[in-house]
Amino acid sequence: MSYASVVQLKDYLGIDPGDDDYLLQEFIDRAEGIVDAYTGRHFEAATATYYFQESDTDGNDLPLSGYDLLTVTKLTNGDGVEITSSDYRLFPRNETPKWLIRLDEAKTWSFSGGDSEISVAGTWGWSATAPYDIQHACVRLAAFLYRQKDTSADIDRPIVTGDGVTIMPSGIPADVKALLDPYKRRIA
Repeated sequence: MSYASVVQLKDYLGIDPGDDDYLLQEFIDRAEGIVDAYTGRHFEAATATYYFQESDTDGNDLPLSGYDLLTVTKLTNGDGVEITSSDYRLFPRNETPKWLIRLDEAKTWSFSGGDSEISVAGTWGWSATAPYDIQHACVRLAAFLYRQKDTSADIDRPIVTGDGVTIMPSGIPADVKALLDPYKRRIA
């Protein structure tokens, strides 16, 4: 599923039904990739298992650096033993996404060998579906990309007009950046 639909993009662009559906979906997919790369996040839930090394732990904490976690379906210690949900907590407690797993004080991360790993199976992503402002940013960015296809200007580098005026490329539109900036992953 995409952050936006072809119907949403057509409504935004004022395009008739049936026109350019395949191309519009391509631009939506590209816009979604740009949104993810710019923010360092993915905004729809995906089921997956991620693996962490002993060096990823900090005492009883397992920071999920670079990942957003929604739910855990199975947590397996480095020694292959499953850790039950009563033996850990997810942080932050009252918000999503989660970014840390903390074992109870009586428990420790255990590893059976040099290449053993903690596995976290669950639902990963910012939320079950993309928030409305992310959906709008995707539509707006896809529309921007779609409109670029018809320009004769070389828009990926500065252009000097006959009058000597330099026109700089815009990159991601400022309004899209404003929508995305609050979601950018902050690395401490």
